[in-house]
Amino acid sequence: MDSAQVDAYLRRIGAQHPAWPTGDVLRELHLRHLRTVPFENLSIHLGETIVLEEERLLDKIVGARRGGFCYELNGAFGALLAALGFDVTLLAGRVYDDEGRLGIPYDHLALRVRTVDGGDWLADVGFGAHSHFPLALRERGEQRDPAGVFRVVEAGADAAGARGGGGSAEFEDLDVMREGRRQYRLEVRPRALGDFRAGAWWHSTSPESHFVRSLVCSRVTEDGGRITLSGSRLTVTTPDGRKEGTELADEKEVLEVYRERFGIELDRAPTVRKTGRRY
Repeated sequence: MDSAQVDAYLRRIGAQHPAWPTGDVLRELHLRHLRTVPFENLSIHLGETIVLEEERLLDKIVGARRGGFCYELNGAFGALLAALGFDVTLLAGRVYDDEGRLGIPYDHLALRVRTVDGGDWLADVGFGAHSHFPLALRERGEQRDPAGVFRVVEAGADAAGARGGGGSAEFEDLDVMREGRRQYRLEVRPRALGDFRAGAWWHSTSPESHFVRSLVCSRVTEDGGRITLSGSRLTVTTPDGRKEGTELADEKEVLEVYRERFGIELDRAPTVRKTGRRY
């Protein structure tokens, strides 16, 4: 990422060029990203190809002022942080479903970010409703955040009895928890962006993928709440968790909400495509 791209990205999220890659700077960039760049899966339902290459991600998120899902958002944000002098490592995760089962390998992409003031952080701007600020990766106690109480804990064995890390405590798998529920499991070993192509393909094409079966566009609001558009259903969540839903009347209203509330200009409203039988 060159200096012009860095400047354009910072303008996209309304941030000034930081003097030093500290923990406080990371917190500010993290929150600004969540407020301005939506978590969305519209490409899947607009017939757009998702390409996990830095230039393509920047073209979409910065140039076209769109959002994306975890691979795109954290992939692009990680590139920005690295260009600003942060020490960034891509981590692979597997997301827990409602029954506590783990998803596919490379199910999720998150970031390990080390700062010049000694911080070692889990940054994640691509998990939908998640922490507003980075989580301390080595802290095992409760971490309070506007989005709830989080913990990062050693994961233990998976359903097959296997433990991550190959016996090395340095690379032991970690579970990220919110309000006592496991959100996803992290493999604490470095990955490259291209490693996630199979996961992105599966989530973009499989009838089993909730991204294929539904539409979502969501971001954190300036007051710490959240606004979400799912098809024609608009939901506003207040900072204390209260939700107010509205059914939009027609495509014109849907496109207007994408434009005015998410900054996304579309020629047509995306609709969930038919997926055929499930695996």
